[in-house]
Amino acid sequence: MSRKNWSSEKIFDRLLNNKTQKTYWDNISELRKRPSQSVFEKAFSLAKSNIDKEKIIGLNVLQQLGFDPRYNKKQMLDLHFELLDQKQSNKVLVAIFSGIGHNNDELSERQILKLTSFKNIQDGAVKFAMVSAFTGLEHSKAINTLIEFSKVDDPGIRNWSTFGIGTQIQSDSEAIRNALWDRVDDSDFETKNEAIFGLAKRKDKRVKSVILKELETGEFGTLLLEAIVELMDTDFLPLLKLNYEASKTEEDLSEFWIALLKETIEKLEKLA
Repeated sequence: MSRKNWSSEKIFDRLLNNKTQKTYWDNISELRKRPSQSVFEKAFSLAKSNIDKEKIIGLNVLQQLGFDPRYNKKQMLDLHFELLDQKQSNKVLVAIFSGIGHNNDELSERQILKLTSFKNIQDGAVKFAMVSAFTGLEHSKAINTLIEFSKVDDPGIRNWSTFGIGTQIQSDSEAIRNALWDRVDDSDFETKNEAIFGLAKRKDKRVKSVILKELETGEFGTLLLEAIVELMDTDFLPLLKLNYEASKTEEDLSEFWIALLKETIEKLEKLA
C-alpha cells in the first residue's frame, strides 16, 4: 500500500519505531502534506517531549506542515522560540533553527535578538542551520551575524552566509560591501561567485575588473553571467563572445549554460 494511503497514526508510528532513517524524510514529507489539527497536535506534543528523537520528529513535521499557508504558523514559531529558552542538544538546535529558517518572514525584534544570542556556538551543523534562520532578514543584527559567519573556516557556512548578505536582502552598506569584497577571491568557487553577484547587484562598479578576470579564465558559472546582466556593461562583450565560440567545441558543457551565455550576449548587444 502506498504511503499516501497510510493513516497519519501509522506514519508517526513508523517515524518513532523504524530502526533506520532510510524512509525518514519520506514519512515526514507525507505528514507535512496533511495540515490538520490532529497532525498538528501530535507533532506539537512530540516537539515538547523530553526525548530528542521525538522532539526532532515533531519539529520536522511542524515547520513545513501545510505549504501555503503554513498550519498554525504563529503557534508553531512560538514553540520553536520557547524551546530556545531551555537547554537543548545540538541536534535539537539544528531542527529548531532550520524550522525558523523556513518561517522567518515575520519575526519580531525580540525573536531576532534571541537568535543572535546563539551565534557563538561552535558546532558546525548548528551554525549552518542558524544561517537559514537569519537569511532574508532585513535587520542589522541578523545581517551582522551573517557577515561574521561569512568569515568562518567552514566553506559551506561561508557560502550560504555570503549568499544571505549578497543575494537574499536588499540592504546595502559599507559593512556589507566590505564583507563581499573579502570573499571575491575565496577558495570556494560558489562563495566567490556569490560575492561577485552581491556586489554587482549593488552596482559596485569596482567589481567590473573582477568579472573581466573571471571571463579571461573561462572558468565561470551562471551566477557570473547574472552579475554581468546586473551591470549591463558592453565592455564584457568581447570576452563573452570568445567564451561562446569556445563553448561550441566543448562536449561536456551544459546546454542551459550555453543558452544563458548567448542570451547574456544578446542583451548587451542591444546596448551597443
